[in-house]
Amino acid sequence: MDSIVVNNTERMGPSKRMDDSPWSNFVRTMSLTTPQNLPEIILILSLICTVGAFVNMYLKDFPIPLPVILFLIGYSFEILSFASFQVQRYAVAIQWMNPELFFGLFTPVIIFTVAFDMDVYMLQKLFWQIVLITIPGFVVNYILILWYLQSVTKLPLKTVSWLLFAAVLVSSDPMLTAASVRDLGLSRGLTNLINGESLMTSVISLIMYRSVVNINLKKKLVMNTTIVGDIIGGVWTYFIESFLFGIVNSKLIQLWMSTVFDDDVNHISLIFSILYLVFYFCELVGMSGIFTLATMGLFLNSTSFKPGVESLLLEFWNCLSFVAFLMVFTFVGLLIPAYTYLYISFSDIYYSLNIYFTLIILRLLVILLMSPFLARLGHGFSWRWAFIMVWSEMKGTPNINMALLLAYSDLTLGSEREKSQILFHGVSVCIITLVVNRFILPKAVNKLGLRDVTSTKYKSVYYTFQHFQELTKSTASALKFDKDLANADWNMVDKAILLQNPYALNQGETTEHQKVTCPDCNKEIDETLNIEAMELANRRLLSAQIASYQRQYRNETLSQNAVQVLVGAAGSFGEKKGEHMSPETIKTYSESRKLFAFIRKVLLNWVYNTKKEKGTPSRYVPLRLCHKIVFAEEFEYIGYLVVVMNTYPMALSWLSQLKDIYDIEIRHANYYFLAYYILESLLKMAAIRKEYFSQAWNLFELGITLVGILDIILIETGTINYTFEVGETVIFMKITRFLRILRLLKLVTPKLLQFIDKRMSHQLSFHYAILKGYVQGEADVLNIIDQIASSKQVKEILLNRVTRNMELARRELGYFEYDHPEIAITMKTKEEINVMLNMALEIVKVFKSKGILHKIESSEINKLIMAKKREVLDFQSVVNPLTVEETLYHIPWLAKDNKSIQYIQEKAKILTYDCGNDMFEEGDEAQGIYIIISGMVKLKRSKPDAEADAKHLEKKAGPILYKDYVLSGEIIGELNCLINHPMEYSATCKTVVETCFIPKQHLYEGFKDSFPDMQDKMWQKIGLGITAQKIRENLSYEEWNYKMQLKLCNIYVQNIPKTTKTDIYDETVTHVILIHGAVEDCQLRKAYKAPFLIPITCHQVKKHLFLSSDTRH
Repeated sequence: MDSIVVNNTERMGPSKRMDDSPWSNFVRTMSLTTPQNLPEIILILSLICTVGAFVNMYLKDFPIPLPVILFLIGYSFEILSFASFQVQRYAVAIQWMNPELFFGLFTPVIIFTVAFDMDVYMLQKLFWQIVLITIPGFVVNYILILWYLQSVTKLPLKTVSWLLFAAVLVSSDPMLTAASVRDLGLSRGLTNLINGESLMTSVISLIMYRSVVNINLKKKLVMNTTIVGDIIGGVWTYFIESFLFGIVNSKLIQLWMSTVFDDDVNHISLIFSILYLVFYFCELVGMSGIFTLATMGLFLNSTSFKPGVESLLLEFWNCLSFVAFLMVFTFVGLLIPAYTYLYISFSDIYYSLNIYFTLIILRLLVILLMSPFLARLGHGFSWRWAFIMVWSEMKGTPNINMALLLAYSDLTLGSEREKSQILFHGVSVCIITLVVNRFILPKAVNKLGLRDVTSTKYKSVYYTFQHFQELTKSTASALKFDKDLANADWNMVDKAILLQNPYALNQGETTEHQKVTCPDCNKEIDETLNIEAMELANRRLLSAQIASYQRQYRNETLSQNAVQVLVGAAGSFGEKKGEHMSPETIKTYSESRKLFAFIRKVLLNWVYNTKKEKGTPSRYVPLRLCHKIVFAEEFEYIGYLVVVMNTYPMALSWLSQLKDIYDIEIRHANYYFLAYYILESLLKMAAIRKEYFSQAWNLFELGITLVGILDIILIETGTINYTFEVGETVIFMKITRFLRILRLLKLVTPKLLQFIDKRMSHQLSFHYAILKGYVQGEADVLNIIDQIASSKQVKEILLNRVTRNMELARRELGYFEYDHPEIAITMKTKEEINVMLNMALEIVKVFKSKGILHKIESSEINKLIMAKKREVLDFQSVVNPLTVEETLYHIPWLAKDNKSIQYIQEKAKILTYDCGNDMFEEGDEAQGIYIIISGMVKLKRSKPDAEADAKHLEKKAGPILYKDYVLSGEIIGELNCLINHPMEYSATCKTVVETCFIPKQHLYEGFKDSFPDMQDKMWQKIGLGITAQKIRENLSYEEWNYKMQLKLCNIYVQNIPKTTKTDIYDETVTHVILIHGAVEDCQLRKAYKAPFLIPITCHQVKKHLFLSSDTRH
């Protein structure tokens, strides 16, 4: 590594040693030159962190920005050092620190954290806008700044200092820029455009600074270098190599962090050490460590790590970034007075203001110049966006670090006066930018009307907060019945949980939805059904989908690659009007590539097709002997050996120097090998006769042999000469003979086929995981659609869309499972194993918290569970589809009882239906139970008579599915057979369907004679399914964790008598779900129809006389 900036020998301490090797320079520049000051440095660092924490806690919303306060604190400390020797002792310890160490410690953390925290999916949609601003825009802005600096007579700089100071001024601080626009309510597109542009500008300016210093150093050390060559080499090493190295490192980190099962502390230690290791490695070998870290941060996201680690990592990096932020601004306050007081006058403050306003004008001109092109890319662009981008740019850590590197450099980059002025003006412009832009930016956003907080959104958040308050109050009301809390002061509790709504409506706004008149039909419609409300609902829908995908990933029911695709697909929508995610969109993301299928077909049909070559042996003895010789394994392997040996003379014929030396030997070798190939072709022709010419591979080799014969004829007749001619004919002959090496593919074809089959299986598994995750995400969204929609009309539109999307996705999933049953069953098996192992971890965690298990004992059990999880991760075999016997063995109400299974097998029938056949129609008499062995069945029912039920029922407004698809392993007709009720839906086969049909009369015989408990188990199975569904719908804010599973493990089914009242809720019952029939609340006289989660306020019910014949809960 070429040392770019080293310590000033006059200011920094001891003189240089004679050893100037790269490694000794690296160790020296990365270390303190005065280790005796280490205690003072540690004390000052601790003091800065303490003061910074208190300032951030109490002065976070102070009008003066926090960086400016830190700068003033450091400045005041340095001023005190002039009057006190004790204070000066500590100040000098900081001033003598190496700026290279200063840069290497703090800058990598800030750049990586900002890149890691960015919305990479939105950046992909804004990619060309960011590229246009940060490459052509950066170049134009840099040139304009150079022109301005050249015209300022107050700053007469040399060429190198002139170029470096322009790099200092053009840069920006991505961390402060992101913080400045975070809470302004800007649109996602504009916010991500500002953040992405700021990050890339800071990285490119740092690279520009390094490049100028290195080119200047090379010109002094090496006389024959050219600027063009240095620029091309710099672009290759600093950009292309660094970018590729960053991608490789991000993939390695992602692979390691997602597969290694260990505690979170080791994950944090690993990625922290890798970050600095990569940075310093890149700096040593000549690449850009900053650009590499920015690339790594962009390619890593929350789904790149083990579930649960990403939030801890982000908090850790934010903490490190804050510490770096404290150090930079406090240190620079200490350094400015000590380094610049000899060369700075009061007029320099005026020039700093002049530089600031000039930078604002130049940046505005550049962005307005690019705006016609920006408006046609990404999410569009406007002049309002241009003004916000100008005032949102904050200058900070990168600018200060480059100014410090220049000021403390002992290279001849400028005089001491130039270095001091660059340091002063660089830091002054940063301070002015932070103060002025913070004051102007919020006002500009409000004045230009760019706040993405509409009245509809404000009202929607208001209602959401009200719903949150209601849930909190209902929980407190339930706790009042706890006997241990009976003497608590509940008035004080009610006041404590009553929070002031930060989104309270103004006096002029009403909480009722206003009615407006439709211009088309003159009817009053809800005012909230407009584009604004619909777009708000679409964005919330996408947020709910992303949350569902991430929750599935945390629960390990969705793979890492699948969640990245789903989150990326959902995250790329929402900025343009009318955009929403659909199964067609998911299909474009998850469709498998056709390349592997084509290669597999070629290998099977063209290269590896040897079954038809054998033919029928001839009745003639010579021809039969040829057949025996040709199809012997020894003959085949001799042919492979000859091809391998032939590659040596063919390779020599391409090397001009060796070809001239061994010309005779190469020619004779070609004769011998050609003779063998001719003999081989004749033997194959004699063995299989005319069938020889029907095989593509035989014709291919025969063509090569004929070309070889033609080659010999042309050489012997003197038509061509390999020694003196290199024409098209010679090249054609050589390439054609070289194609014979393709025969060796037959040896590796089995391994290639195994590899291709494995890759195709992975692609199919990936496609299945995406479809399954999408279906589950839509189901989760249906449960909370009431909170997403702001009006009934919007809710109806969203409900129809989500229901339709889920139906299409389930149909696609069914077709996939029918075409690839082994993939689907394997994925389901792995998913269930992961769910059960995670449940085991939760149980161990609960036992440990209750003191049932000791820490050491729980650690040993966790090791066993994690070993099982590794086995599942490495599980590569394919699970075959279940047979009829295995399917019956897994039915819950048969309980793996051999007698019950044998009885069902004797009474059951195997029925097969063609695609399009109807199994039964809605309203038909229930004939029995259908167990789907293979195929997909569509269930469809007509809509219920809502007017008849409205008089008796109080229903939860929620989704009602009238179409559904059932796949292999699912059961149809259980409830109808139990209650002897007509079928409530029709069943149509969408594929060829194989079912195991159990007639109703045989089922009743089993209930009555042999297996009386089978009926109760069937009711329990139905109740469990309905209970899980209703709990998910009504308690959607709860995670599907140990507590939820514990509730489902302790359910029982109870029949409601016709005449007597039944008590339902007591101290041992938490939820009561009506699974069939209808009941009436004895106190409130409200009717509930199954399936329904009965409220906790209902303590006694009786059977409803008009709506049901049999009731169970």
